[in-house]
Amino acid sequence: MQVSQFFDNQLLSKYNTSGPRYTSYPTALEFHDDFKHDDFIKAIENSNNRDLSLYVHIPFCHTLCYYCGCNKVITRHRDKADTYLEYLAKEIALQAPLFKEYSVKQLHWGGGTPSFLTHEQITTLVSLLKEKFNFSDDLEMSIEIDPREIEMDLAEHLFSLGFNRLSLGVQDLDLKVQEAINRVQSTEFIGNFIQHAKTVGFQSINIDLIYGLPHQTPENFRKTLDKAHEWDVDRISLFSYAHLPSRFAAQRKLRDEWLPNTQEKFALMKLAIETLCEYGYDFIGMDHFAKPNDELSVAQSDGSLHRNFQGYTTRGECDLLGLGVSSISAIGNSFSQNLKDLKEYYKAITEQQHAQVVGVSLTEDDIIRGEVIRELMCNLYLDKEKINKKYNIVFDEYFAEDLPLLDTFIDDGLVDNSEKAIAVDQKARLLIRIICMSFDAYMKKHVNQQRFSRVI
Repeated sequence: MQVSQFFDNQLLSKYNTSGPRYTSYPTALEFHDDFKHDDFIKAIENSNNRDLSLYVHIPFCHTLCYYCGCNKVITRHRDKADTYLEYLAKEIALQAPLFKEYSVKQLHWGGGTPSFLTHEQITTLVSLLKEKFNFSDDLEMSIEIDPREIEMDLAEHLFSLGFNRLSLGVQDLDLKVQEAINRVQSTEFIGNFIQHAKTVGFQSINIDLIYGLPHQTPENFRKTLDKAHEWDVDRISLFSYAHLPSRFAAQRKLRDEWLPNTQEKFALMKLAIETLCEYGYDFIGMDHFAKPNDELSVAQSDGSLHRNFQGYTTRGECDLLGLGVSSISAIGNSFSQNLKDLKEYYKAITEQQHAQVVGVSLTEDDIIRGEVIRELMCNLYLDKEKINKKYNIVFDEYFAEDLPLLDTFIDDGLVDNSEKAIAVDQKARLLIRIICMSFDAYMKKHVNQQRFSRVI
């Protein structure tokens, strides 16, 4: 893969607009409260899947990271987690019987900060999940970790419970950057923990990095990238910082003059992609990197890569059940989301016996467009004949009003639209979500609204 082909400054500047990340189609903006719990149950009954991925949201964080747009609760009182776990246990007990015919293939804990929980709390929650759901022997168990508030023995404890993947929030290792975003951490400890986790037996370790943060420069960000290579992590998620202070109050603490401008941010992104590819990582999708023998790399090579609310994944055949405040589910031909406010979540679990607040049942058009967008997002290629046979349509006729929107990309040599396929050139990889907007039937009503992040 020629890394230089990703960086045509003129094209990237031309198409550096806001757009969805397409972890779902329709996106969460289309969820509505007319979707009821009965619709959720009906979606389970009608689903062709009987493999399940579980997502558990732990919303607590010890401190506020100023860049963060996640749903979280800032507290240093661990007893608050006891109350949350009581209600989460009730939700698990209520939801699990609906999925008694399912086999859990994947379990992921996100947040917030799942490592906010004590060893005892983690053990209790894992035991409850394994008691209530049918877990497959071939189980992928992953958890997100904040390296600032843990001890070394957390690795042994998690591994003993069955976790086999770790994801550490690193973001940046430069002290000035860390101070600006209120996330000071020990580089030495992170390195030691990663090596210790490998010794314990973890086969896959991911770190999250962010470019576009305050005071980042190519010089100091290069040091972070070099450390990632030195630590020999298996996967790296590289995210663009989306500065949306009108939506996320904490981001107002980050002054505009501290942030890299568009050209500087582009240089940071270019540096990261070039450096990680030089170090031997495969570029996955638009923002992930993995070793060549990693499942993600293999899936991208054979065309089986999938994308959902957790990003790029190899378990595309699974229905997804979200548990906990704000969590999102994708069951059969539906999406749904739990309440985002903690007190409202507690009340709903008690009074309604569920926490679902919004959702959407997919139309046939949603399903077709969703597969088109997903295929392009994951594989940069779409087999029109495959779509024709699967949905009994004539692709070019069905999308007659949408295909002209590709013309500007075709003229710039970014897309080839032939009779049998749509192929996206590698130099358009970073623009793939903008290209996918051509097939988004809901996009017109979001034009001129700052609801999505930019490409760079």
